[in-house]
Amino acid sequence: MKHLVPRLDALIEYLMALALAILLLAVFSNSVLRYALNTGIPAAEEIARLMFVWITFLGAILALRRHALLGIELVQAMIPRWARRTCAIVSHVLILYALVLFFIGSWDQTLIGLHTYSTVLRFPTALMSSSGLVCAGTMILIVLVNLWLIVTNHPDAHIPGDRAHAAASQNNNLVSEK
Repeated sequence: MKHLVPRLDALIEYLMALALAILLLAVFSNSVLRYALNTGIPAAEEIARLMFVWITFLGAILALRRHALLGIELVQAMIPRWARRTCAIVSHVLILYALVLFFIGSWDQTLIGLHTYSTVLRFPTALMSSSGLVCAGTMILIVLVNLWLIVTNHPDAHIPGDRAHAAASQNNNLVSEK
């Protein structure tokens, strides 16, 4: 399992890079054609929109996995560990609730999109909303695993404020040694 997670991270990064390259190629070539030849590629906008949506949701997965989302770790670092742990459990439950709602909404939109097609390329618009399914499903797994680690008091659990607290105590040790 420990070898699978870095490989999945690398796969997501690769897919994001590929989507970005496709997006840039579509937008750049369309811009050049409009400027130079006063024409364009009608499908470029649909391709760019689809790639942008997938880049956004894949990036959100990586940000959650790497604990890079916005948070108030400095404030949480000031409260006792038991309170941080309690806050983390409550917030994880609330996050799971929101992600389940996101998953259900994406599922509904994907089902609708199976019978709705894009204007130019005629691909099912389910390709767009399925990015929400992938994002919500993956994030639910990530949050569930971390919640389990927190509840079982595992040392690998990520509790907001712990790193900031550790960094602050290291800085205090460095100051006291001088």
